Amino acid sequence: MAEAEGLSCAEFVELVTDYLERALDTRSRLRFEDHLAECEGCETYLEQMRETLSMLGRIPRQTLSEEAQRRLLTAFRDWNATPL
Repeated sequence: MAEAEGLSCAEFVELVTDYLERALDTRSRLRFEDHLAECEGCETYLEQMRETLSMLGRIPRQTLSEEAQRRLLTAFRDWNATPL
């Protein structure tokens, strides 16, 4: 198999959710894992995302006020719009 094309950190971040949900095609998964093996910062980011998902999975949605939900959604939208 030919060597996988390189993946930037920004591209890595965009693929994290699909990776964790096992939704990447084989080529994308290999590119992702190749980058992960070489980039300590992205390895840390992936572990932080896993921990966040693990913790958030324990919080029933009903326990968040509508205001808290709105603020979280706004924060994530703003973060996603910020260039890396």
